[in-house]
Amino acid sequence: MSSRLQIALITFILTTIGLSIMWYKVEVLNIPLFPHDKRSIYTIGAEIKFQGRNKSALVSMALPPIQKGISVLSKDATSANFGFTQAQTKNGKRAEWSKRKIRGEKKLFYSIDVAIDKYANADAQKDVIIPVDRKEESLHDFTSPILDAAKTVLMDVYQHSSDPHSFTALLIQKLTKTSSSQTVKMLLSQNNDDKLHLMYRLLRYQGITVRKIRGLYLEDGRNNRSLVSMLEVHNGNDWQLFDLEKGKIPKADNFFIWQRGGSSLLDVVGVKDSKITFSVNEHRIHAGNIAKSAKVLKEAALMDFSLFTLPVSQQNSFKHILLIPIGALVVVILRVLIGLRTSGTFMPILISLAFIQTSLIIGLIMFILIVGFGLIIRSYLSHLNLLLVARISAVVIVVITIMSAMSILSYKLGLDEVLTITFFPMIILAWTIERMSILWEEDGAKEVFIQGASSLFVASVAYFAMSNSLVGHWTFNFPELLLVVLSLIILIGTYSGYRLSELIRFKSMA
Repeated sequence: MSSRLQIALITFILTTIGLSIMWYKVEVLNIPLFPHDKRSIYTIGAEIKFQGRNKSALVSMALPPIQKGISVLSKDATSANFGFTQAQTKNGKRAEWSKRKIRGEKKLFYSIDVAIDKYANADAQKDVIIPVDRKEESLHDFTSPILDAAKTVLMDVYQHSSDPHSFTALLIQKLTKTSSSQTVKMLLSQNNDDKLHLMYRLLRYQGITVRKIRGLYLEDGRNNRSLVSMLEVHNGNDWQLFDLEKGKIPKADNFFIWQRGGSSLLDVVGVKDSKITFSVNEHRIHAGNIAKSAKVLKEAALMDFSLFTLPVSQQNSFKHILLIPIGALVVVILRVLIGLRTSGTFMPILISLAFIQTSLIIGLIMFILIVGFGLIIRSYLSHLNLLLVARISAVVIVVITIMSAMSILSYKLGLDEVLTITFFPMIILAWTIERMSILWEEDGAKEVFIQGASSLFVASVAYFAMSNSLVGHWTFNFPELLLVVLSLIILIGTYSGYRLSELIRFKSMA
């Protein structure tokens, strides 16, 4: 079989497999082909890390309650050979992992798929409001002077308020005021500057029904976050949300309450150095098929080996990794078919990834400045006759120094956009400076300018392709399309005719 026939067969098979899997996901699993006008499903992932102490371990985590406006589509726990159960306590449900003889660092994952739906759980059972007994909630651990200070603050707020909600808003203002009085400072010192807990205790002492809540905002790409703590205050008719920084706020539609009440979020026995973080990832499906899609996606064998089975933080990483083949296709087209000369084969792809984080204009300016300064320093180093390894290492250090100086200077000038300079690949920049310096010595400044400008042009085109919302949606939800991209690259790789730049170059011969 000739190589040409083999290539044709390989590309046909790859394209058929990729498009077939994509068709199955769209038609059977109801994954949307386009990202617009669809309903969002948010996957909230909780990641628990801890160190075993060679003892039996029990890890208990609070589970989110039912809440209005949020539909829970599915739940999943990854136990990694741990026993997993759910327990109902007086403060709500809890997930419990257990195992004997735990050694070394371990990780546990719990994920839940939710959708924002204003009609969801509208008929849910209302909370049972238990009146607060002021005597039972007395500030028993307060010393006499601090207790008197608390009473003074509460009396002053009470006289200027009309109901529990206005009382809470004024109390927050008094406790968070920049120029706090000596009385407020005494109260804060009693609670180790934990204003939220102090607020909670003072409101309970006042006889106001209040509870702590912890939650997070449903926004795509939020990694390794802690839950946001707030207070809910009941005025006899309804609950009102209070934030210590913003005061009285309405509950946002995209705010998901993970825990209500004052119980601990995470309890551990037999382990040490425990930590819990949360990540949020968004993917979109057809609005009318959310419930059906969630069930089908859960039962589909194909989805057991998809990116959706990974922890949410890893899913967010793959959203960027899967864009690299698109950048590679752009480089292949512009180099093989157009004939542009770049500094390095795939350096433009890495630069375009940095542009996605920094924005195109800021990225271009920073790249030109860093490479320009680097070439000046490299020109001086060439006179020192250093070996290649030492020279490259010196250039890397110079690049890091330039990036640090630019970050500090931009921060002082209030240019926050430049702080994203850390996303630039330092080693690639160092090699680019080295290659351009050698090219300058061998072929002159003109060739350096041509290759540098071509590299930035290719990186800019790749940036527009990789930052497109439709491309990002396809690469993450249909990674099998990378097989189609691979087949295109293989086909382009067989082209041996004139490039577009060569047709222009030899136009006079025609």
